[in-house]
Amino acid sequence: MSSRIVTIPNFLTVIRMVLIPVFVMLLYYQRFGWALFVFVSAGLTDGLDGLLARRFKQGSQLGAILDPIADKLLLVTAFVTLSLPSVMSKTALPPPHQSVHLPVPFWVTTAVISRDVFILVGAAAINIVTGFRNFRPSWLGKANTVVQIAAVVLILLATRLPVLRGNLLPTVYATVFLFAALSGAHYIFHVSRLLNEDKQPRGQ
Repeated sequence: MSSRIVTIPNFLTVIRMVLIPVFVMLLYYQRFGWALFVFVSAGLTDGLDGLLARRFKQGSQLGAILDPIADKLLLVTAFVTLSLPSVMSKTALPPPHQSVHLPVPFWVTTAVISRDVFILVGAAAINIVTGFRNFRPSWLGKANTVVQIAAVVLILLATRLPVLRGNLLPTVYATVFLFAALSGAHYIFHVSRLLNEDKQPRGQ
């Protein structure tokens, strides 16, 4: 893992972080179409920076830290903003776009935030006690990120497409909550396995 700072993947990660306040501003001023465009663009930079890092061997220690931070900031900010009644007001969603399923229920946003806080605090505690730093995302954690990204896209589309309302949004909310809970619980076993793997070479 390189210690370089100025790399193309890191530049794309910084762009993704810069797009976060732009995304929030567009949501606040109820420009949902442009907000969707910015969110999708940020998601594309996420996939592209990983691809370039592997293709051109530009993985770096800074990128390994910034990339998940940028992802979590983008998703948590999206769910918090989409939970605000002022953003999803009747003015923003005139008939026939009004829906009892908007804004995003706060219990969904709470699940998203609580899961990340749980993992962050747990990782910090393990690092302080054992000095272990080799935390890696689990496959269920990656699936959880994909689910949350898809959920934000569908929610933004639902603000303008009545066909996506009805039973779809409650299903989206339930899926986000389920994956947040399962991936958070699964991470306990995932970290335990990482700790055991880290100890094995030392005992040989």
